[in-house]
Amino acid sequence: MLWINDTLAIADWELTESFTRAQGPGGQNVNKVSTAVELRFEADRSPGLTPAVKARLKRIAGRKWTSDGAIVIRAEETRSQARNRELARERLVEMIRQALVAPKRRVATKPTLGSQRRRLKAKTIRGAVKAMRGPVEDDP
Repeated sequence: MLWINDTLAIADWELTESFTRAQGPGGQNVNKVSTAVELRFEADRSPGLTPAVKARLKRIAGRKWTSDGAIVIRAEETRSQARNRELARERLVEMIRQALVAPKRRVATKPTLGSQRRRLKAKTIRGAVKAMRGPVEDDP
């Protein structure tokens, strides 16, 4: 079980981990040991997430969201497989916590009288500046 908060937990069947060799330089360790972790979370089939949370999670995940509704997170920062596993799980938990927070609805307000007057005054000044850019007339 992977606990997101006090009320929400992800079951083990929803998570799949695979281990591969990490990319980049690192010498013998990188060539021999499979330390990189690829964590796959079946988000679309998860019973604990509401459709609204799934939609927000899809937007937050971006390219990590696959076409079959799973989130794939790859961690290969450290030399330790266990630490990379923890990092991948922490990233997933943080992503789900962000999706759980519903955005505040914007309340439409009218512009204040002062802001309207300042805007019109700025437009008048800008118009005067542009009016001065016309052709110059010679005085006789």
